[in-house]
Amino acid sequence: MRTTEYIEYDRLAAVEYAKTWAFRRNPKYFDFSGIGGDCTNFASQCLFAGVGVMNFTPDVGWFYRSADDRAAAWTGVEYFYRFLTSNRGEDGQVIGSGAGPFAEEVPLRQLEIGDFIQFGRETGDFYHTPVVVGFYRGEPLLAAHSYDGYNRLLSSYRYQRLRCLHILGARKP
Repeated sequence: MRTTEYIEYDRLAAVEYAKTWAFRRNPKYFDFSGIGGDCTNFASQCLFAGVGVMNFTPDVGWFYRSADDRAAAWTGVEYFYRFLTSNRGEDGQVIGSGAGPFAEEVPLRQLEIGDFIQFGRETGDFYHTPVVVGFYRGEPLLAAHSYDGYNRLLSSYRYQRLRCLHILGARKP
């Protein structure tokens, strides 16, 4: 079995990327605003800025080469969640031993800058992925595309459910 190298998540780099691109679009990436939304594409860009490595596994990886050559997890809210929380290594057992970032779902109070919140409906359908860029009196401040914003209070959003993703790090292939 091959050993993979651990990469610490650079949370400040992810937040700096969010600050730079929250109200504009990085020309290196396709803008999905008009065809389903750009929020998870933007979240993935922020995450990539903080880890610098992708997972090119066909069908279940997390990567972007172009609008037509990307993983579903790069742009899809549910796929993003599933990839991050179940990124497993070659043995299929150890979470976080596969290439790319990995995360765990945590309570709101355990979030840090660079982590992600996903908004959902009562039905369990999750539809939006902003990145945590700061805190104001303990409340997360968020940045996002689709509903472009930076330093937007969590309480300013309307949602019925939420789940929180704490990024633990990443692994090189």
